[in-house]
Amino acid sequence: MSTLEELYDIVLNGKRAEVEGLVQRALDEGIPPMRIVEETLRPAMGEVGELFSRAEFYLPDLILAANAMKMATDYLRPLLAEEPGVFRQEVVVIGTAEGDLHDIGKNLVIALLEGSGYRVVDLGIDVKPEKFVQAVRENDPAVVGFSALVSTTMVNIPKTIKALEGAGLRQGRILAVGGAPVTQRNADEWGVEVYAPDAGTAVHMINEVLASPRQATGGG
Repeated sequence: MSTLEELYDIVLNGKRAEVEGLVQRALDEGIPPMRIVEETLRPAMGEVGELFSRAEFYLPDLILAANAMKMATDYLRPLLAEEPGVFRQEVVVIGTAEGDLHDIGKNLVIALLEGSGYRVVDLGIDVKPEKFVQAVRENDPAVVGFSALVSTTMVNIPKTIKALEGAGLRQGRILAVGGAPVTQRNADEWGVEVYAPDAGTAVHMINEVLASPRQATGGG
């Protein structure tokens, strides 16, 4: 088994203690840092998300793998920073809609996003539209994520989107929504690019949309 194959398995199984040693071994073998990320770390995290979506991985498995991935990317980040334009660490702003105090689903998405190399700005729970607007203005994210776990708070998602539009901050960003009462129909009505029923699907779809040559255009 090659070093990259070993690293893939280590991340998949969340064995943090072995991560840095294997990453350094790969570097010692002359493997470029970006190749480690693209051919090993991101695919491993993609499989974690898929396994979680199929209920073959559970919450502890997901958290362990996400932490192992984050450790690997943190170890490589100084080297990746020396390759301008090669490694983009997109920013994601995410929060639970105003009036909603639930955050378990949101926190799972954050764990997978951070494990996949994104920088996440977590606004927490009960987030008012003006707080989303301020965070988007300050962090210039590629993605803005909204979560709602009850139908009475779900209505605050389109209100927040309108606030972003009113502030001139909607155009050119990907919006993502999820949560128990949210459906694909809701996402379509709100002009949202990404709807996902679970954390694994959310990260997979965000990866796909960001990789697409057609970026967010403001919901049509």
